[in-house]
Amino acid sequence: MHLELKTIGTFRISAQGSPLALPTSRKTRALLAYLVLSGATHSRQSLCELLWDTPDDPLAALRWSLSKLRPIANAGDIERLCADRQSIWFEPSGISSDRDKMANAIANRDCDEEEADAIWRLCEGVLLEDCELPNQASYSAWLEGQRADLSRARIRLARRFALITSLAGQLREKWAERWLREAPFSREAARCAVETKHATAGKSHAAELARMLTERFRDAELEPPALLERTEQGTPIPAFVPPQQKIFFVETADGASIAWASVGDEDRPPLVKAANWLNHLELDWEAPIWSPLFHELSRHNRFIRYDERGCGLSDWGVDEISFDKFVEDLEQVVDAAGLDRFPLLGISQGAAVSIEYAARHPDRVSKLILFGTYDCGWRHVASAAEVREREAIMTLTASGWGSDNPAYRHVFSRTFMPNANPDELDWFDEFQRKTTSSRNAVRFLEAFSRIDVRHRLTEIQCPTLVVHSRGDLRIPFAIGRKIAAKIPGAQFAGIESNNHLLLGREKASQDFVSQVQNFLKS
Repeated sequence: MHLELKTIGTFRISAQGSPLALPTSRKTRALLAYLVLSGATHSRQSLCELLWDTPDDPLAALRWSLSKLRPIANAGDIERLCADRQSIWFEPSGISSDRDKMANAIANRDCDEEEADAIWRLCEGVLLEDCELPNQASYSAWLEGQRADLSRARIRLARRFALITSLAGQLREKWAERWLREAPFSREAARCAVETKHATAGKSHAAELARMLTERFRDAELEPPALLERTEQGTPIPAFVPPQQKIFFVETADGASIAWASVGDEDRPPLVKAANWLNHLELDWEAPIWSPLFHELSRHNRFIRYDERGCGLSDWGVDEISFDKFVEDLEQVVDAAGLDRFPLLGISQGAAVSIEYAARHPDRVSKLILFGTYDCGWRHVASAAEVREREAIMTLTASGWGSDNPAYRHVFSRTFMPNANPDELDWFDEFQRKTTSSRNAVRFLEAFSRIDVRHRLTEIQCPTLVVHSRGDLRIPFAIGRKIAAKIPGAQFAGIESNNHLLLGREKASQDFVSQVQNFLKS
């Protein structure tokens, strides 16, 4: 017997089109929703801690809830709600949901607008609206994460159809409005919304929307998209078409397959970005965090970047993850891209890789740009107490990186981006988990700890720009300034941010792009 789940709005289950009566207990409904949507095996103890405070017998409360759920979950004599003495899990046999339809629409590039519109309407609303448990902090955090995932899925679907310039104007406007509603501070969404409004309703309505969006961004202390002046002058806004990337692979001397991407025509001047923690060519190109930064860097250049060995689309199962291999992989990528001489951008530990490459190949690097850089890993400078602390973090990473609980990955995300909002932190937590394995995450941390390019700084021969966030919590501002002082003739620029990895929406991101573009033109 097929079961159909309605998870958006009020939680409902139907069998062969007929609704099944769910228990009146909110915690029992929440238990079922959690088991189904998490798709994982859970210990009885963890479920008790997640959903119940401390009644006299939480295990008895769990058993009672399971007894109420089994007749529903196992409809049609199919055992879906499974348990043993220690664990409980849900087998998804013969089950579909509204969220599945959204996921299928996103994955199916042949999904037409009419079908997508029907799925969008089905998936409007708040996920598990009647399964909230405000007093259960861990469950509430999980539920908010699920809702953020749904919002990101809606953004992806709306964005796809809003950017199809061949769609009728009113259809594009509808999808642009949906995109902007889900992502109210997306510069891309704002530009697309104003562009489609201009096309369907004319100058005055587009100008009114542009003014409203400009105020929204300024009220949030964000740099507004540059639309207002042009719209008020009546100049048609060109259709927003994001740059498209092409992904290739190159095999290294030790047999690793390295994924690299190129954006922009080959006749444009190149700009190469060295890989840094962590990359995924597909996921970060559409990221809510730094994709605006990447898109801006590709507007006037052939922008080339790649995934480190051990993460992203590159091979994960590699024999060696080390600083020397990072440099060799960069050598392979630029050769595969057919570049003789090019400017090189390094961020975080990618800056150390760039320094080493520039020192080894002074004839290849025309200009060097370093952001959030450091010249040696902590094993070279840490005290005994700091070494113990760092090694404890590595142990924690090994055990918790792939866990559904993001607490382990928060160790990194909150120091990388302390000014990120909850949705951005949730995205980055999930991005880290999808980008590499727990084993490789530890191997990366060990490789980074042993970086040492201090002896290379005075060997840099090309013009160099060092940019650093003044409030960087991960790599102190003073380190960037010290490195700039040691590289012959290097320029130094501080930008107003606390983030080690810049958020595409923050003004500092635009300042960084301006610094890079001006440096490349000089």
